[in-house]
Amino acid sequence: MSESQLWDDVDDYFTTHLTPDDEALDAAVRDSEAAELPQVAVTAPQGKLLHLLAQIQGARTILEIGTLGGYSTIWLARALPTDGRLVTLEYSPRHAEVASRNIARAGLDKLVDVRVGAALESLPQLADENPAPFDLVFIDADKNNNPHYLEWALRLTREGSLIIVDNVVRGGRVADADNTAPDVQGIRTALELIGKHPRLSGTAIQTVGSKGYDGFALARVLA
Repeated sequence: MSESQLWDDVDDYFTTHLTPDDEALDAAVRDSEAAELPQVAVTAPQGKLLHLLAQIQGARTILEIGTLGGYSTIWLARALPTDGRLVTLEYSPRHAEVASRNIARAGLDKLVDVRVGAALESLPQLADENPAPFDLVFIDADKNNNPHYLEWALRLTREGSLIIVDNVVRGGRVADADNTAPDVQGIRTALELIGKHPRLSGTAIQTVGSKGYDGFALARVLA
């Protein structure tokens, strides 16, 4: 058995026993595949982790940067109270259309605000609305802009907020100082910013699974 097959099998085992079948989530996966969206959404165990982190955080407001088909959005929004709010930013109008349908099917459209456009344009507009600080920010968009997204996350959060950055390992490429790919450089800069920023305390975790060898970073806002 190959290493990747073993990772898949373990993910399948976790999914079977820890994330039971869910029609809304399963439908979101099916519709995203049917619409030929990139197959880069979080896995079921990762989605459940996001859900638990939002619950542990006691999040009432969540900002998601990168919606795709709304799979992670559904996991996060389900952790909110009935008067909670999730703002999710998606570059592609087509992806946002699929996500909006999936979110509505899950009965979460009253909690979730899907905004279409480049996140670096949507974020200043969001800031101009002077929203209440977000309790949790999930960054899962184009990796080259991660440092900018992290800076905006700091502007839109408060002491005690949690920032999660997905896909920070990239098959181990993040550790290659000679790798000049924009996604790798964006991740490296964001991680270095977390490590040295006086308002952040963070770490990164390596993961293996059906999405291969990757990982995520967690950062708590200190002040």
